[in-house]
Amino acid sequence: MAAYSFSVVGVLALCLLPIVLAVYSGSSKGRAGALSGPVLPLDDGNLLYRIDRAHMNMVEALPPFVVPALLAMRVGVGPVTLATLVWIYVAIRLIHVAIYLRGGNAAKGGSIRTILYVSGALVTVVLIAVTAVAAI
Repeated sequence: MAAYSFSVVGVLALCLLPIVLAVYSGSSKGRAGALSGPVLPLDDGNLLYRIDRAHMNMVEALPPFVVPALLAMRVGVGPVTLATLVWIYVAIRLIHVAIYLRGGNAAKGGSIRTILYVSGALVTVVLIAVTAVAAI
């Protein structure tokens, strides 16, 4: 399992991101006097909404990547291949969150944020394919 140390650290970093975003979301809502739960208005111009959506987006994207990453270690995907996929995904997700939180045109759907989200999904599909091939 030591061969996968770099991948394990990347997966743990991914697991930490939604926790950090949850704390950021909750504390931001508290400072603004907003209740927990959905943020209104549902508008990318609303910082609280963007923080909340960045958190939920990370929560939604985590399981489809983490489960195959763990299975990849179990079935013997090459450690360098796995670490490369994990850290590319981590970088994509970090940039995605940063752009979403920053706001402006780049944070709106159909722009660079969407390209990053789709890129992360493609990395996930590659990970699933590599893991399936190693399992067969």
